[in-house]
Amino acid sequence: MKINQFLDATHLKTATQAGISEEENLQKVLQLVEEAMLYDYKLIMIRAQYILTVKKTLRAANSNILVGTVIDFPKGNNSVEKKLEAAKKAINLGADELDFVINYQAFKEGNIPLINKEVTDCVKLCLTHYKVAKFIIEVAALTNEEIIVISQLIKKVVLENFGEENAKNVFVKSSTGFFKTEDHIPNGATLETIKLISKNAKPLKIKAAGGVRDYKTALKMIALGVDRIGTSSSKEIINKTQNSNPSY
Repeated sequence: MKINQFLDATHLKTATQAGISEEENLQKVLQLVEEAMLYDYKLIMIRAQYILTVKKTLRAANSNILVGTVIDFPKGNNSVEKKLEAAKKAINLGADELDFVINYQAFKEGNIPLINKEVTDCVKLCLTHYKVAKFIIEVAALTNEEIIVISQLIKKVVLENFGEENAKNVFVKSSTGFFKTEDHIPNGATLETIKLISKNAKPLKIKAAGGVRDYKTALKMIALGVDRIGTSSSKEIINKTQNSNPSY
């Protein structure tokens, strides 16, 4: 098993969030690109503003590494129309995969028709342009029962509207990694939440994101059926560095 091909190497902090200049943030993105080419990661996950530069760099190196970006990140509470507008711009810039933050607050409030429309319209757009769609459900904001229900809902919408043959092009993703929790509760993927997603979303693909920082944890996630791991610790995972992470 080549664990590097499970890794979506991630840098999603804005310059403001990182406390650095725009130029310094761009350099961090370019450093990630160099690292990704060195270790042959599956994908580089970045903000949309960097897509053109990253694609140009990869093309110059004849690299087949994919480029992904996030849509309506990190809160997911924009309208479906705004999500589609942002997704179209990302596709035009050259994004291969789009990670949509689903409107999990609307889901919690019982607005199932909105979630149905969001999933249907976003998947249709991505499949029409031969792109992969991922839906971030933000597990830290949900109860276990809600994780089960939303995973089943996304699966139902995809299978009924696009058929099982397209299941390989749609992911359920655990987390943004940006959700604020209290009392040191994990804000990303845990073994428990990934078990729930895997059991209820398959045959859709699964992406564990948020808090996967070492090789041992990554292997556990893969054993649970994860197809991708979104992480800012790809190098540590590749080098089998063991980070202390009591959440797992």
